[in-house]
Amino acid sequence: MTLPGAVAVHHVAYTVPDLDQAVRFFVDVLGAREVYTIDRVAGEGDWMTRKLDVHPRATARIAMLRLGPVTNLELFEYTSPDQRRVLPRNSDWGGHHLAIHVEDVDAAAAHLRTRPGVVVMGEPETITEGPITGDRWVYFRTPWGMQLELINLPPGAPYEQRTAHRLYRPTGPWSTE
Repeated sequence: MTLPGAVAVHHVAYTVPDLDQAVRFFVDVLGAREVYTIDRVAGEGDWMTRKLDVHPRATARIAMLRLGPVTNLELFEYTSPDQRRVLPRNSDWGGHHLAIHVEDVDAAAAHLRTRPGVVVMGEPETITEGPITGDRWVYFRTPWGMQLELINLPPGAPYEQRTAHRLYRPTGPWSTE
């Protein structure tokens, strides 16, 4: 049996070193909308450990953003006595990246190269064989080192010939309305 009542992914969440910097980046550079901010989350006793699996004296600030038409993005800034301050690499357990579908990977990468502190990791590449032939992509790092990806997977990828399942594909640019 699968998860009863599951209908969609509500949000993805990332911990960032500076919430204000991250919110400004996602809003000003990537076009997200800030929905709300919670200035302080803390618990009595071991509440933070029981509910969030962090040190009992940890505190957090939280921002919820809307990134495009379907993605809610939650950002945390924690303060904790036992905090590790190293971002995982993609190959590490817990490694991660957020992929943003764009209409033109080259134009988006060129734009990001003009933004202070952003590092585009090489030139965009196109997949030439396999289930996602035609996919054009490049990774980039935010000013605080979080990895993201620009991607454009055009319709008609080879995997579509082998299964009725489809990946979500945006139909146009996201609105900041």
